[in-house]
Amino acid sequence: MTSQAADRPEPAGSSRRSKITPEREREFFDAVLEQLRECGYDSVTMEGIAASTRCSKSTLYRQWKTKPQFVAAALRSNRRTRRVDTGSLADDLREAARAAGELSGRDTRLLQALAHAAPQDPELQCALREALIEPEIAALKEIIRRGVERGEVPADHPALDFIPAQMFGVLRVRPLLEGEYADPDYLVRFVEAAVLPALGLT
Repeated sequence: MTSQAADRPEPAGSSRRSKITPEREREFFDAVLEQLRECGYDSVTMEGIAASTRCSKSTLYRQWKTKPQFVAAALRSNRRTRRVDTGSLADDLREAARAAGELSGRDTRLLQALAHAAPQDPELQCALREALIEPEIAALKEIIRRGVERGEVPADHPALDFIPAQMFGVLRVRPLLEGEYADPDYLVRFVEAAVLPALGLT
């Protein structure tokens, strides 16, 4: 089936969702995420996404009903999992910082685009956490757990609870303070200068 056929409006009164292929759905999601990064949430419209992906507006509304639902679905589709396991807590933290820095610009622009809209829409806020925040926190907690199990740091070390806040904090605040994203080099230097010494690691 071609994308044009998949996007053809259904007869009036039909409530069945369109049969959109996974590839076509990915195209829609990529378009809305890119427009969010480039234009901000308020500037994204169902009409604009329909025009940029060459489909009918009714197709998008049948599938996702509202813009917040559409954006939430796109965010959830972008959720990723990351496993870092070098065998060393210090090296795991360096590698996690490097990986976060590689996506810093894309992720930070999404967070900035949704900063005002997400608190007003519970589904959107939930999707944002599921896509960009919870996976990173889970990965850091897993890194810490393994480090504790290996005996590299005590389980009750007071700095452990603050590692996610440190990592997320520097990712999000550098654009405000310096007008630049926290790239891999910057984040690794931050880990080596601030995080590892706090844990008593080198």
